[in-house]
Amino acid sequence: MTGEDRAATSMLGQTGLRVPRLGLGVMVWGDMSAVPRWNPARNAYGPTSSMEEQREALEVSLAAGVNLLDTAAMYGKGASERRVGELTEGKEVLVATKFPAGFFSRAGSLPATLDASLARLRRPVVDLYQVHFPSRWMSIPALMNLMADAVEASKVRAVGVSNYSAVQLRTAHAALGKRGIALASNQVQHSLLHRDPEVNGVLDACRELGVTLIAYMPLASGALTGKYSAAHRPAGWRKYMGAFRGKGLARLERVNAVLRDLAAQHGKTSSQVALRWLIQQHNVLPIPGAKTGRQASQNAGALSFVLSESEMDELSRMTAGGT
Repeated sequence: MTGEDRAATSMLGQTGLRVPRLGLGVMVWGDMSAVPRWNPARNAYGPTSSMEEQREALEVSLAAGVNLLDTAAMYGKGASERRVGELTEGKEVLVATKFPAGFFSRAGSLPATLDASLARLRRPVVDLYQVHFPSRWMSIPALMNLMADAVEASKVRAVGVSNYSAVQLRTAHAALGKRGIALASNQVQHSLLHRDPEVNGVLDACRELGVTLIAYMPLASGALTGKYSAAHRPAGWRKYMGAFRGKGLARLERVNAVLRDLAAQHGKTSSQVALRWLIQQHNVLPIPGAKTGRQASQNAGALSFVLSESEMDELSRMTAGGT
């Protein structure tokens, strides 16, 4: 990878905060032994890796210029944040985390939840603080005012949301704007197999308002790695996902055939091509997960080549309408 590739950054929304073109999702980092078995951080993606494997994933990522880690208070009941704190203390990294700590939390708990996250992260300030999901129990304007208070208290550098619709995004953007603060991002599911943000108004609203779309599950829970087929389905909860069943599985095999062809032409892997397609989308920042140094290296390889316009168009056409 060239120095230019490692240095590639973009602006996070209109905040002035420079971020890499690729982030690192760390939902399954940390000690998951005390986490309920139904928790996705413990069950959906197989057993978690060791602290040393996660340390290697971090070091490989940082060497490639991937210095944005995305976690949340809910991941492993704080286990992911705690591990991020252990591994990044004293390092130059950007940390994104999320409020709330539970599904039925109220907006008023934001200040205390933020303080608890900062303690686990061993940091005086979080670079990007996001509302994890919209909730009928939490007013968007009230949340944004509390977020603005946190920015003014120098505990948060940038404010984001996650899983917000276009309407909810506009509401949050307007509420923050009244406090003179730009909404930085909206984190939603987006990949070659999940194209909803392109048709439900979310991506258009992000681009109109200057808000970065952070793409989680950019490899569709591993479906776009090329590892899975009708003869080799994933274990755990993932085998029940649409991409691994019925018509979804047949479609996945067609998509993966094209990814394999493009990967061979570039000397890359299917997952790197799928990530590159997102990286080259205007205003989109994918955050694939990595539990080991090998996985982190695979992800970082998406930064070291470029798809042609015709290749981008081919991938977009063949997966149009994906949900």
